[in-house]
Order: sequence, then C-alpha cells, then structure tokens
Amino acid sequence: MAKPKHLRPADLRGTSQLAVDATLGLVDLVENLHHNISRTPWPLGQTSTQPTRGITGLVYRSIRGVTRLVGGSVDALLGQLLALLGSDDAATIASPEREAVLAALNGVLGDHLAARANPLATPMSLRHDGQTLRPGSPVASPRRRWLLTVHGLCMGAAQWRRNGHDHGEMLAEALGASRLALHYNSGLHISQNGRELAAQLEALLGDWPLPVDEIVILGHSMGGLVARSACQQAEAAGHRWRQRLKSLVFLGSPHHGAPLERGGHWVDTLLGASPYTAAFARLGQLRSAGITDLRHGRVLDPDWADAPAARSGSDTRVALPLPAGVACFSAAASLSTGPGGKLTDLLGDGLVPLASAHGQHADPARCLHFDAAHQWTGYGLHHLDLLDDAAVAAQLRRWLV
Repeated sequence: MAKPKHLRPADLRGTSQLAVDATLGLVDLVENLHHNISRTPWPLGQTSTQPTRGITGLVYRSIRGVTRLVGGSVDALLGQLLALLGSDDAATIASPEREAVLAALNGVLGDHLAARANPLATPMSLRHDGQTLRPGSPVASPRRRWLLTVHGLCMGAAQWRRNGHDHGEMLAEALGASRLALHYNSGLHISQNGRELAAQLEALLGDWPLPVDEIVILGHSMGGLVARSACQQAEAAGHRWRQRLKSLVFLGSPHHGAPLERGGHWVDTLLGASPYTAAFARLGQLRSAGITDLRHGRVLDPDWADAPAARSGSDTRVALPLPAGVACFSAAASLSTGPGGKLTDLLGDGLVPLASAHGQHADPARCLHFDAAHQWTGYGLHHLDLLDDAAVAAQLRRWLV
C-alpha cells in the first residue's frame, strides 16, 4: 500500500488559485470601503457598490490586472510542472491530516472551490474499507445489508473515528453489514449533495456483487439533512435503493437550523447598514452555501433557489416530513447535566438546540414526528461527543441491533 501523502502535486495549483482569488477579493473590499468613505456619507444610510473612478479607479484596476497576470502565469507554470510530476494514481492515499484540512476548507469555501474548478474541491465518493468505490471495482467481502455513514459540516469520512471509536464500524459489525462511508464537499448546498448521494447509491446498487436487502443510514449533524434530501430526491427519481432503506438515524442534525448561522446573518445585516462597515459584511458572506443552508435547515432546491428570499433571513422552506416507511431516530445532546428550562433547550449541544435536533417546531406543518421511543437526549455532552460517547453507542445498538 502506498504511503499516505500530506501534499499532492495538484494541491500546489489549487492553493495558488485560492491565493489569487483571495487577493482579488481583498482588493474589491478595500476599493468598496475607500469609495464609501470618500463620499463622507452619514453613519447610517445607503451604501454604494460602485467602483472608484479617475486615478484611484485606475490604481485598483491595475492591481487587479497585475494579480490576474501573475496568477495566470503561475498557474501555467504549475500546469507544466504537474505534467512532469505525473498525476496521483489510484493507490495514492491522503493522510488523515490532509483530509481534515481539506474537509474544513471545503466546509467554509466549498461552493467557491467547486465553481472555480479548484483542485482543492472535494468530489463526492462512497468508500468501503477506506477505499473509494469506483464503477466496476472489486468489493471485498460484500454483504446483503449496507450501513452508510454521512458526516457533518467541515468533516470527512475518516472523522467518524474519534478517541478510538467509530459508530459505523461498530454497527456494521453488529448488523453484519457492509460499511459504506460518504465523503463529500459540505460547502455545497445540502440539496446538491443529496441529489448526488441519491444518484451514487443507485449506481452502486447496480454494481454491487450481491442483492441488497436492507440499507441503514447514520447521519451526523449536516449529514442527517443530506440523507433526508437524498431520500426525497430518490423518491422523485424512482430510485430502487429508496425502497431498501429501512432505518435512518440522526445524530444532532439541525432539522430546523442552528442559531449560530442565524446570528451570522444578522451580523451581516448590521454591518451592511452603514457605509463605513458595509465592505466588511463581505467577509461574513464568504461562508459557503452549505453553511447558509443551516440557517433554517434547507434541504430542497426551492428552499434556496429564490435568492432574494433566501438572503432575507426568513424561513421559506418547503415543509418536508420524515421519509415514509422508514424507522427514523433522533439522538440529541445537551451541555446541561439534566433536563432544564428554555435556555438549556436553546443551547442544546452548543451548536444545535434540542428542539431542532428532535424536529420540533412551533408550526405543526414543519414538525418531524419522531416516535417517543425513537428520541434520545444525552446530557453533559457537546456536539462532537455524539460521535464517540458510550451512552450514544449503546442507544444506537438498542435501536438498530
């Protein structure tokens, strides 16, 4: 087996492109700030997005031109260098450190990386025994049951293992199932990842050496929303794998959003209210489409396709119930040591409120009706503790095994 690599040749090109994009973005920010301040407006009022003019505008345009010229030259040189170095072969393994860094980067900027075709963008893949499954590739010890794990924001397939424990590995062994792990760009819209996951599962079902009788999905945080989106889109497309899905478990999934993203939206709004700070609102708006989907838990294309409505901060989602014919379970965590008041419920695990994790909503049409026996709350735990806590593992076994 090849030695894991911290850096691949294509990473140099991707990093170079990202540096050029960052420089151009910074120039835009500074120019916008310069233009607004030069107008000496009132502290609160209309901001301008127009570029500067005259000699000042020429300077900024020159900086952009030089940056693009240098960036293009460096990219061309790196392209020739990569041709000499050769591409990574199929046996190349990324080191855990590299995967963790790329997962975090894709979570924050993944939509931008994908739109720019940056080599640092993570393509979606299904993994088995740590290896990416490709069409026609052999599968070691295939089973008639699948246990699929779907990771959360800024994480990767390998990060299900925490403090020596992996829920997916434990459950696959107990269920006699083949463990599949999804690896994806969590910066893309949740509905985009859901659609791609549905398609890849359908393709894998056709390539699998044995008939598949049962599928179980375990989703952590955003991963649970991706799984819900995949179920809905698989139904619409008539995919066969959807009929084989028997159980779906959510670990701290923000079905109705997370307060931190809603807070970020209001910070952007406040910064944009003044001509003197409006430029800095762009820094907050750099967060990816995947992160903004977590404002209210948007899982379908119509939830974000209307851009003005999506930016307004209002909850304009299409109500989506839990998938029919599937045993659905929700496990949530609370920083509190025991059941408390509204503040404890709102804090939840530090990222996701208890009500959001259990699908509860003031609007009955938006409620996800989990059976009482299919809900569990662990106290004295934070969001990531759901990945390795012994009590969580025991509850998963009771539900599924």
